[in-house]
Amino acid sequence: MTRVLVLNSGSSSVKYRLFDGADTVTKGLVERIGESGSDVPDHRAALQGIMDAVDLSGLAAVGHRVVHGGAEFSEPTVIDDSVVARVEALVPLAPLHNPAAVTGIEVARKLLPDVPQVAVFDTAFHATIPPEGVTWAIDRSLAERWQIRRYGFHGTSHAYVSRRTAHVLGRDPGSTNVITLHLGNGASACAVEGGRSVATSMGMSPLPGLVMGTRSGDIDPTVIFHLHRVAGLPMDEIENSLNRHAGLQGMAGVNDLRAVLERRAAGDPGATLAFDVYCRRIREYVGAYLAVLGRVDAITFTAGVGENAAPVRAASLAGLEPLGIAVDPERNERREEIISPDGAHIPVCVIPTDEELEIADQSRAALSLPR
Repeated sequence: MTRVLVLNSGSSSVKYRLFDGADTVTKGLVERIGESGSDVPDHRAALQGIMDAVDLSGLAAVGHRVVHGGAEFSEPTVIDDSVVARVEALVPLAPLHNPAAVTGIEVARKLLPDVPQVAVFDTAFHATIPPEGVTWAIDRSLAERWQIRRYGFHGTSHAYVSRRTAHVLGRDPGSTNVITLHLGNGASACAVEGGRSVATSMGMSPLPGLVMGTRSGDIDPTVIFHLHRVAGLPMDEIENSLNRHAGLQGMAGVNDLRAVLERRAAGDPGATLAFDVYCRRIREYVGAYLAVLGRVDAITFTAGVGENAAPVRAASLAGLEPLGIAVDPERNERREEIISPDGAHIPVCVIPTDEELEIADQSRAALSLPR
C-alpha cells in the first residue's frame, strides 16, 4: 500500500490525514495558527509539529487541497515552482483560500523536499461543464479580461460521492447519472453525467447557489446595488454580510442546522421560514438538474447536513412523487444507504463523503502510484 499525507491548509489552521492505501493511519487539526496566545506562530511551525508527531516513513506523496484552480487546472497536478506561481496568480479569484494553500505547499516542499507533492483542486471536477453551463450573459470582453465565469466547488466531494452512489446501486459510474447534494455549512448541488460534472450551483466563488450556513446563495444582483446606493453600505460590508451574516444565520439567527431544527420544533417562525427557504432552494435545483440530465439514476445526499438531517432530506424532495422521486420515512430516519421505497423510479441515497481519501487517490493517480 502507498502512504499519502493529505494537507488542507487554511488561513489559521492545517487539517491533516495520513493514508496507507485506503486506511487512515492518523489524522488531526492544528488550529489558531499565528493567533494571540497560540503556541503555533506560523504554518511552518504547524507543519513541523505534524511531521514530528506523525511517522512519515515510506511516505510516497503529499496531496494538497487547493480551493481554486481557475480555468487552467482541470486535473490533479504535480507541484513545481511554476505550479506554485500559477496558483498564487489565482489569488484574486479566491483571496480567502488560495493564499493559505500556497503557504502550506511552500512550507511542505521545504520540509519534505524529496517527497512528490500534488495539488488537487476543488474546481477541477467541474472543468467538464460545457461552455453554455459556465458562461454568464455579460459583456464578453469583461468576462474574458477578468476571468468571470462559473467554476464550481466541492469537486472532490461530488466526484467521490457520485462514484460511490453508482457502486451502491451496482452500476458502472461511466454510465450513471446522479444529482449530488453536498449539504454542510457550505452547500452545493451538482449534476453528474456518466462520472462527469455537467452543472453545479456554486459559481465564480462559493457564494451562489443553495442556501448555506452563513452564505446567501442565489440572490438578485440588484440587491447589492440597492444596499450600496440606497442604504449607503460600503461594498466590503455588503460582501461580508452576504458571506458571513446571511443564509441560515441571517434568517434564523443561527448557522447550525441542528439549532434551526430545534427552534423550528419549538415553533420559532424565523427558524421555520429558514428551513422552508433552505429546502425549497434544494428542490428547485433538483428540478433544474432533472431537466439538464434528462435521465437521472439517483439523487444523493452527503456532507454534515445531507448525511444527518432526515427532515431536510424529506422536505427537500417532498412533492416530487409524480416524477418518480420519493423518500421512505422509516429508511430516512434510519439513514440507510437507499432511503427511497422499493421500486422507486429514481433511488434516493445517503452516502458519506470522503474528500480527503479522494485527494489521496487523485494524488496517487497523478504520480501513477498504486493505492
